[in-house]
Amino acid sequence: MSTAEETAGGEMEPWAEVTPDAARRLLVAAVEAFAERGYHATTTRDIAGRAGMSPAALYIHYKTKEELLHRISRIGHDKALEILRTAARREGSATERLAGAVSSFVRWHAGRRTTARVVQYELDALGPDARAEILALRRQVDAEVRGIVEDGVAAGEFDVLDVKGTTLAILSLCIDVARWFNVDGSRTPEEVGALYADLVLRMVGARK
Repeated sequence: MSTAEETAGGEMEPWAEVTPDAARRLLVAAVEAFAERGYHATTTRDIAGRAGMSPAALYIHYKTKEELLHRISRIGHDKALEILRTAARREGSATERLAGAVSSFVRWHAGRRTTARVVQYELDALGPDARAEILALRRQVDAEVRGIVEDGVAAGEFDVLDVKGTTLAILSLCIDVARWFNVDGSRTPEEVGALYADLVLRMVGARK
């Protein structure tokens, strides 16, 4: 399945942030190539070929291969942060908000698994400035989940001794879905999201 056909809750991945169309095609091609071969093994010729363009055409839109990875990483982390921030700010108990956050975060990593693999696992290929920018977004992602867990502990809903460590475990569990999820498997992204939400609530000792 191509990146353009990946689904999460039945939605298409539009990459609407990326214009013009040629730049979008190159970005989608880069995601597929990076996920399949890894960043370092992928050449700009590989990316251009997948997009049906010449290598020279790529440089009109992206100065370097790293610029493509940075753009992919930025968009992906912005989306991850949006998903968790939306869940964290919903009405409801900490238990409800954590379940919603985990379910939606897992659905994204399953439904957009090709994109998520690149976003989550190619960070070290970025240069210092770009990497620092993405790490700052990751800290915000961590803060959103940690905030919900802290709310649950304060309200007596969760039994958590190490909030920081538990937050890391929750995020690691969710992110790893991108490694193994198979669209032809027995579970849908929604089913995996529901399963992981239940597992995480058990992890924090939620009092249902």
